[in-house]
Amino acid sequence: MKMTLAVLALCALAQSAHATGPDCSAIERTSERLACYDAASPPKMKKPAAAENDASRAAYEDPFIVEDARTTAKLKNICRGC
Repeated sequence: MKMTLAVLALCALAQSAHATGPDCSAIERTSERLACYDAASPPKMKKPAAAENDASRAAYEDPFIVEDARTTAKLKNICRGC
């Protein structure tokens, strides 16, 4: 039981020690502090945007266009106020 408690305590302390990073707020000069923050958390790489006019992809065809045109044609033939 004591061994398990000791291992759990050691794991808890190890995680907190691992989580600490450089103390950038203690740096006086602005440029050095900014460099410290940049080094501590580098910017994430952006994923390339999907090209709208990609030739390898087939053109999108809306399956409801034909149905919408058919319904609109039927509605135009309804006599209103006859």
